[in-house]
Amino acid sequence: GRAASMRSASALAAALLKGERRALSKAITLVESTRPACRESADELLALVLPHRDRVKPLRIGISGAPGTGKSTLIESLGLELADRGHRVAVLAVDPSSYRSGGSVLGDKTRMLQLSADPRAYIRPSPAQGVLGGVARHTEDVTLLCECAGYDRVIVETVGVGQSEVVVAGLVDLFLLLIPPAAGDGLQGIKRGIMELADLIVVTKCDGGLAASARAVAEDVRAAMRVLRPRDAAWAPRVMTASCHDPRSAAAVAQAIEEFHTTMASAGALQHRRREQAAGRVLEHARAELLDRIRTTPGVPALVSALAAETADGRIASTTAGKKVAAAVLNPDPPRLGQPGSSCGSAGGG
Repeated sequence: GRAASMRSASALAAALLKGERRALSKAITLVESTRPACRESADELLALVLPHRDRVKPLRIGISGAPGTGKSTLIESLGLELADRGHRVAVLAVDPSSYRSGGSVLGDKTRMLQLSADPRAYIRPSPAQGVLGGVARHTEDVTLLCECAGYDRVIVETVGVGQSEVVVAGLVDLFLLLIPPAAGDGLQGIKRGIMELADLIVVTKCDGGLAASARAVAEDVRAAMRVLRPRDAAWAPRVMTASCHDPRSAAAVAQAIEEFHTTMASAGALQHRRREQAAGRVLEHARAELLDRIRTTPGVPALVSALAAETADGRIASTTAGKKVAAAVLNPDPPRLGQPGSSCGSAGGG
């Protein structure tokens, strides 16, 4: 029972802290599970490993770009470059589309053959269930586990689908946006909100016949970035070009990432960003828990259906119905009419 679960959690924690890959994979499977028993074991595991996590060394890097920007190629060469610089690299993929279809991006490992064969790197394909909100929930825990296992550079890759970039930007220290050399009508296709999140923008495929176009797009991006307010006073977002045929490209991007880390950390801006993100995530998790309660509290789903019918018939306002559902979840034994506190005008507030 409980004692056995605690024993297995502490054995798994010990193996994970030694950096054992199998233990890390097992731990990740645990935190990605939606079964309540697994969730409890996952919470126990996190409580055991978190005190041992290095809080200074790790850096989380979010990388986003539409399909066709050469993202896998860049991630692979960047991962190898970071490993050559003495880091241990973990790559996590976040793909909201797989969440809807229930399929996983199993292609991740086949796309990055060199990096997945490298003992200094760990690649985890995206899990296959849940919704976009679930992305943040699992990715954050998975990132923590990777850091506890000694991976000090965690790359979180998004498959560019609007909302996912915003979610990932809230989980990482540095957000890197990839733009293809022919970004169409100038930069019309790139959402302003996503440009504002970027700490580093890389225009890819700057070689051969596309080199001139890539450099022109980079200039356009620089001009656009000058108008936008930087996320942090300590760091002016950088715009660079890269080519998968030039080994210096990965080194230049890795260098910019290291400079970001040093600059932001010494200015105290990195800690400030992490605190702000943490506050947002705590609220996010609280919301998710409350939504779970709405789905699982006995009698509440039926109440939702009944109130929805009344709202549709125009007998009750949806705001009123929403308050009734919230009251049923937060006070499972609702006050009966006539009891103190059940009306707005009663003594003691209400």
